Amino acid sequence: MLRVIEKTKIWFGISLLIIALGIFKMATSGLDQSIEFVGGTVVQVNMGKTFDKTKVDAVILKYAPDAITNKATDPAENNSSVMKEIEIQSKNITDTNVETMVTELKAKFGNQVALTEHDHIGTSFGVETRNNAILAIIFATLAMLLYVGIRFEFRFGTAAIIAIIHDVLIVLTVYAWFRIPIDSGFIAAMLTVIGYSICDTIVVFDRIRENQKWMVKADVKELANASITQTMARSINTVLTVLITLVAVYIFVPTIRNFSFPLIVGIVSGCYSSIFIASPLWVILKNMSKNKKQFKAVKSKQKSK
Repeated sequence: MLRVIEKTKIWFGISLLIIALGIFKMATSGLDQSIEFVGGTVVQVNMGKTFDKTKVDAVILKYAPDAITNKATDPAENNSSVMKEIEIQSKNITDTNVETMVTELKAKFGNQVALTEHDHIGTSFGVETRNNAILAIIFATLAMLLYVGIRFEFRFGTAAIIAIIHDVLIVLTVYAWFRIPIDSGFIAAMLTVIGYSICDTIVVFDRIRENQKWMVKADVKELANASITQTMARSINTVLTVLITLVAVYIFVPTIRNFSFPLIVGIVSGCYSSIFIASPLWVILKNMSKNKKQFKAVKSKQKSK
């Protein structure tokens, strides 16, 4: 039987160290936010042919040093794998710079280069998007707390929510240290990680609940260790299956690496937290409840005397 609960301080220490590094980075450097959240300009340029993104970026960054660029598919192309367009997102680029940039791109890459999109995203729209994203994550978390609390007990729900917060902070740490912009993909990544984490945690908690019927005389630590041992293979196999897919996406679909990389970290964190964070937390909460009942029993006996 695995002795996971006995090493709770080690598991908590690892997580706290990583989260502390993330909080430090966010406090000193902040998080990069895309124009979807803070407003800015979106420009899309059709290069007319396949192109070397590095060379095109060299021109773009002269006019928009803060630009985020991604290859895009020309909607008119039947073959979606042929990327002839480049999308540029910048918070500070001016209309004059856009015109000058397109002119230089034409001079270097040919007259087939054409500006196909030039849109401004207002700050108020970005703030509204950001607030809606936060509300979506909070709503999902509270709904899961309610479900787990009704399905099991609120000690399980509390432990599961703390594990989810742990996973969110781990993903935020990745965004902070790797300077990945917070955008709509961030919302999708967070909700995916939260969903995976709670699903994996429920598997362990369901086994704990089942074992409570058969291991009546067992200590809480022994009960949790037995349940973790029984579900460990399932958790590892599931996370490996998901990781194989995500790593393949990361390698072969470079345009969404800013989404797939944090998701890889979040899925690993979700598996880790369900075993090494949520389960030990349940044991702590269970023991606290037990000690509280014993304390009340002693107090009532003293009063009766």
